[in-house]
Amino acid sequence: MKLSEFRYTVPKTAVAKFPADPRDSANLMVLNRATGGIEDMKFTDILKYFNKGDCIVVNDTKVFPARAYGKKEKTNARIEVMLLRELKKPERIWDVLVEPARKVRIGNKIYFDNGKFYCEVIDNTTSRGRTVRFSYDGDLFKVIDRIGQMPLPAYIKREATELDKETYQTIFANSDRTASIAPPTAGLHFTKEIVQALQDKGVRFAYITMNIGQGIFENIEVEDLTKHRMYSEYFEINREASEIVNKSLKARKNVYAVGCSVARALEVSVLTTNAIKPNKGWTDKFIYPPFEFKVTSRLLTNFHPPQSPSLLMTAAFTGTDTLLKGYKHAMKEDYRMFAYGDAMLII
Repeated sequence: MKLSEFRYTVPKTAVAKFPADPRDSANLMVLNRATGGIEDMKFTDILKYFNKGDCIVVNDTKVFPARAYGKKEKTNARIEVMLLRELKKPERIWDVLVEPARKVRIGNKIYFDNGKFYCEVIDNTTSRGRTVRFSYDGDLFKVIDRIGQMPLPAYIKREATELDKETYQTIFANSDRTASIAPPTAGLHFTKEIVQALQDKGVRFAYITMNIGQGIFENIEVEDLTKHRMYSEYFEINREASEIVNKSLKARKNVYAVGCSVARALEVSVLTTNAIKPNKGWTDKFIYPPFEFKVTSRLLTNFHPPQSPSLLMTAAFTGTDTLLKGYKHAMKEDYRMFAYGDAMLII
């Protein structure tokens, strides 16, 4: 398949700049991949699509305020630094993205927090990517939590506020899993009340971790999809989660993946028996049409940007024509798009 098949136009007014308030008041499109049928619902209506014995798999990764602003030594030029992942903890070495990249070269130092500490560029990785070493001796996450901003996508076109530290985070986020630069956005719509109602209905929750990284901000730049390479992301599926999923599979119940990150982790952990195994490590698996999902039977997701990896993965699950029909309907019915936007349940 070609990348150009996944191009569509999004009106600027359709891009959600703020989340629904409350979270579960978002719209929910229910798309039947077998019939192509569409239902327009509210997220609170999602309960009707679950049955006793189903399981719902959620990502408990936590977003940290990874976007920090510093000043370049000597020139005092304002530099945006997006922390991606810690490479070597003892040496305080990180992968980062910088903007404007043309001003940041190997050997440059960028100072933060009124000059209290800096990072020094030690390598170039991509056009905007740099490897840096921080001078800070303490807990870097603590100081970044204080001076950093939540890394909202550029298409939201506003600076993050303190409120985003709460709203750009799912209720499943685990402080021991703080490593993502974006949330699993499909999970943003859940409230404690909906979780309790699902549990009361006999639905079991399985918690896995996939840390969402640089790939969420990178566009696919090749027309031939077989040549695209995803950035690796770390994931963990523990024994308890795998047993919950396998119990539903064995009973022929539905396995709901909350977001593309969850579906990726599940599908790279499949055994030849079509059960999943406890698994952890890094994956650069790029899922695009055609692809046979072995574990995920239903997918909850948001509406994704054109030609994005998440859009292609959703198309692989739904079928390209059916998905684009759904997106056309979403535009017509004024659904809110992208990270802070509305939800889609694909059954």
